[in-house]
Amino acid sequence: MIEKGTARNADKTGIALPADTAEAIASGAHADPFSVLGIHQFEDGFLARVFIPGADAVFATILDGSPAGKLDAGAVSGVFEGKVDIKTRQPLRYKASRTTGDSTDIWTVDDPYSFGPVLGPVDDHLFAEGSHLRLFDRLGAHPIEHEGAKGVHFAVWAPNARRVSVVGDFNAWDGRRHVMRRRSDVGVWEIFAPGVIAGTAYKFEIIGAQGEKLPLKADPFARQAEFRPATASIVTTEIAHEWGDQAHRNHWANVDARRQPMSIYEVHPGSWRRHADGAFLSWDQLADELIPYCTEMRFTHIEFLPVSEHPYDPSWGYQTTGLYAPSARFGEPEGFARFVDGAHQVGIGIIVDWVPAHFPTDEHGLAHFDGTALYEHADPRQGFHPDWNTAIYNFGRKEVSSYLVNNALFWAEAYHVDGLRVDAVASMLYLDYSRKDGEWVPNKDGGRENLEAVDFLRAMNKAVYASHPGIVTIAEESTSWPKVSAPVHEGGLGFGFKWNMGFMHDTLSYISRDPVHRKHHHDEITFGLLYAFSENFVLPISHDEVVHGKGSLLAKMPGDEWQKFANLRAYFGFMWGYPGKKLLFMGQEFAQRGEWSEARQLDWDHLDDPRHHGMQDLVRDLNRLYARLPALHARDCEPEGFEWLIADDSTNSVFAWIRRAPGEKSVVIVTNFTPKVRTGYQLDLPEAGNWLEVFNSDATIYGGSGQGNMGEVMTRLEDGHIIADLTLPPLATIMLTPG
Repeated sequence: MIEKGTARNADKTGIALPADTAEAIASGAHADPFSVLGIHQFEDGFLARVFIPGADAVFATILDGSPAGKLDAGAVSGVFEGKVDIKTRQPLRYKASRTTGDSTDIWTVDDPYSFGPVLGPVDDHLFAEGSHLRLFDRLGAHPIEHEGAKGVHFAVWAPNARRVSVVGDFNAWDGRRHVMRRRSDVGVWEIFAPGVIAGTAYKFEIIGAQGEKLPLKADPFARQAEFRPATASIVTTEIAHEWGDQAHRNHWANVDARRQPMSIYEVHPGSWRRHADGAFLSWDQLADELIPYCTEMRFTHIEFLPVSEHPYDPSWGYQTTGLYAPSARFGEPEGFARFVDGAHQVGIGIIVDWVPAHFPTDEHGLAHFDGTALYEHADPRQGFHPDWNTAIYNFGRKEVSSYLVNNALFWAEAYHVDGLRVDAVASMLYLDYSRKDGEWVPNKDGGRENLEAVDFLRAMNKAVYASHPGIVTIAEESTSWPKVSAPVHEGGLGFGFKWNMGFMHDTLSYISRDPVHRKHHHDEITFGLLYAFSENFVLPISHDEVVHGKGSLLAKMPGDEWQKFANLRAYFGFMWGYPGKKLLFMGQEFAQRGEWSEARQLDWDHLDDPRHHGMQDLVRDLNRLYARLPALHARDCEPEGFEWLIADDSTNSVFAWIRRAPGEKSVVIVTNFTPKVRTGYQLDLPEAGNWLEVFNSDATIYGGSGQGNMGEVMTRLEDGHIIADLTLPPLATIMLTPG
């Protein structure tokens, strides 16, 4: 019930607010409180109105503390109004008091309604046409100084809302006190809240078009969030970190990433390591341990599973509710900036998994944000993902596409990330993805391609590559969609790289078979070279291969314990010699036995076992060799860098090929995928002379049997052929270069 106050005689002053208007203000039902509250021209001066629940007396001052007059109680409790002694329109501050018995409480209130708007017509125009590339500077919460006062500017897009308020500790989470100004042309609501400071928790209280009060919503543009299970957004300042990574960024801006070594260590930051009590490491603690580890292991990049805020740990970050906020699990946002900078200063790039394919339906998130299907499609055949029980972005809505494009730009700008790996691209490209007949809506041409998603992906890649030289985007795309990694101007989607899911599937299928059966599945290895250069490929042995009952890589290997390790060593040697950039999920570099779980750290105690330590040494040495020998990386994406030497020896399950780069020593890779030692195995080589055995996965230092070629082999001439008689170790890969 609204508590009635004592109305002044309207005939006496001529400024008294009608009771129904005052009641609408006090109940939060007024459609435009800025037209009522704040400062308004009156006769030859100004009058002020303010809503301060709980006050029974209010005095106005200007910001320097000079008195501006007493306001009178209006027709409804909490509403005060009166003429103020100011010469020009300017912000006001109020001293409010309430007397209860012998006690008087006094507090000050900075009036948000006495301040003008922050956004301007240019913002409106760019937002309306979906071309604003600095939305993260205009929407969300930003501490600023405005019209002589310090505070926070809040802005949010909710075009179908009847009312939007920002609520937080600064207003007792009372949605009546900071009802926002509606910019009607674009559906953006904004307010400058003087006195609010960084670190303040807040949400948006939204009244839908039908008058329903929605669950409080987190800020879609929030740059920081509370630690789960709390879900409020946090006001934060711009990243204050002083970057020292210019040399790293200049390097990548001036090279062709396709011709650089890229060996990527995929990491879930919440389970790489943990404290003894199970608590997460902070970004600074991860920097102290993970960066030196990757430096020692010679990985060129760290790729993080999504680091943006998400409410549910078992989603691994792929169901994000805060695209602009690094997760509070690992500390404040500046910690992530320090991590990236530290990695850059030792030459390690940072890639983050990015999820524009879907979003969760948690009530504080984007789902039905203003009471309507705003970010998602209203039709569940387009707006609901059956695989993940999540919502699908409406890529055809320019404001939604702009929101996502801006997010990609934000991570590149604010945190200097070197790359974005875009999750589940196939689910975006096809309208019938995981759907039966009748469960999807064809495109305008009657086809199954999601043309709006295609346009969005192209726009995102064009914006990112144009604004941030040196960045790469990588698509997780599991179909044969053409030109995923071709430039947009050539009809492609514009990604820099694509995950080679075919390589992953076929080679893991092959290596999981008993060696006696491999000769019948020889094409699982050779088939991939038919398309290996159709895209710029990354070879991914990712987290998806070691979860959901699939077991670890070591567990996939056939045979006894010795054979399991030998198979995996041979497979890694094969993979590092195969054309394409490399990606390995954490724990597989030391052959973790158990399936990965996000709920605990890796089994680092495995390294007490020489077999696991030997595997770790092998991966480190492969990374070092891959970077040191340009033939192994400089033509990863081009067919002239690869030639089969032996592709048809299915009987022996032996494969041999050569890797080349202009002006560099060639590298010959030979893999024997059977447990039989093969001596005197003849191989045609391109050059006569002494060839060095620069890698042997069967070396005793890795836990192997020590079979091989004693470090080198000398060719001989036979019938015009340059022949090497090789010893092929059991279940092993060797690499040779000219001496």
